[in-house]
Amino acid sequence: MTFSQKQRAAMTWWMPGQSGRDCDAVICDGAVRSGKTLAMGLGFFFWATLCFSGRRFALCGKTIRGVRRNLLPEVLPQLRKLGFTVTERVSENRLTVGCDGRTNDFYLFGGRDEGSASLIQGITLAGVLLDEVALMPRSFVEQACARCSVAGSRLWFNCNPEGPQHWFYREWIRKAAQRNCLYLHFTMADNPSLSGAVRARYERLYAGAFYDRYIRGLWTAAEGRVYDFFRAEMVSPPPDRCDRWYISCDYGTVNPASFGLWGRQDGVWYRAAEFYYDSRRTGRRMTDGEYADALARLAGTRRIEAVIVDPSAASFAETLRRRGYRVLKGKNDVLSGIRRTAELLRRGKLVLCDTCPDCLREMELYAWADGDSVRKEHDHAMDDMRYFAATVLSADAPSFTARAVARGGKENEET
Repeated sequence: MTFSQKQRAAMTWWMPGQSGRDCDAVICDGAVRSGKTLAMGLGFFFWATLCFSGRRFALCGKTIRGVRRNLLPEVLPQLRKLGFTVTERVSENRLTVGCDGRTNDFYLFGGRDEGSASLIQGITLAGVLLDEVALMPRSFVEQACARCSVAGSRLWFNCNPEGPQHWFYREWIRKAAQRNCLYLHFTMADNPSLSGAVRARYERLYAGAFYDRYIRGLWTAAEGRVYDFFRAEMVSPPPDRCDRWYISCDYGTVNPASFGLWGRQDGVWYRAAEFYYDSRRTGRRMTDGEYADALARLAGTRRIEAVIVDPSAASFAETLRRRGYRVLKGKNDVLSGIRRTAELLRRGKLVLCDTCPDCLREMELYAWADGDSVRKEHDHAMDDMRYFAATVLSADAPSFTARAVARGGKENEET
């Protein structure tokens, strides 16, 4: 396998004769698909094995599932080719890795939210690798760092950029010298395994702030329209037939309520129809029961696999459950949801139909506020679309047995 100069630096910075040998930590940030994950993962295991034996280390991602999906498949096959022994104990979220008589344990942790800090509390570590650290809460990262109290322990961070006000950028990258960190910035050119055609495809995939962050690798602020790449020619008539159906809901009493009907045809998801109600415009608020009636009319006789509901709409979700619908709580991480939605729209995997005028209207008006927040206006159809993309079409979305509900509430089991 061929490595670039930047990848070799990420793997060997801790070795005698290297410029970072006296540093306490390494930070690798930059573009997507720039080769930093593989280089850091290999370097972390090399360092741990050559410098320690009988110690414990941590491999951290936003979720344990993410560590297993993004980091381990890249790194473990290469370690085995180099003669390392790897034993995985899935039920314990633990790897035992050894070479030349040295063996260490590597524990997997997920830093999903503020409560995750308690999961890593108490363990003594000789080192930690935090993969996609910008997606983790500060409390978890600081607790993980605090666990590294063994003499010679070091910290390994990698991430794609977020906004310039992000705490990790302000507290670690801008203070790298003060914290005795080696800082390495990656671009796609630092990944020799990436072809020119693939690089060009990634460059077409993003626009605006996400292009600056994921292609140029910059910690830049978002501004202007959220979906600034969206054009009228991307709008389609509704499909004539679909093999799967979902409904996504952004619930509102004073604010507008927006429901989207999503159907799949040939692997593409279409927003085939919608319901949008603005009580301020009509001068009348609707009850949960009336909204459930409207949702049933939107569904018609179609078999709805699940209804994805605004996570704050507990009473409406319960009303739907009592009518026999399977209800999923919408994932509400706004920035990651917008990223996922934008990616699907640009790839043509998520298509808006000309039968959804309110969603199309909001696409033109939905805009960034200061920093990484979006303006809380013209965002109701945008929210229900984001719930659908982040919950059903997320790479982390689990498979499940769905109760498909036809009008009238009759349930059917479908795997």
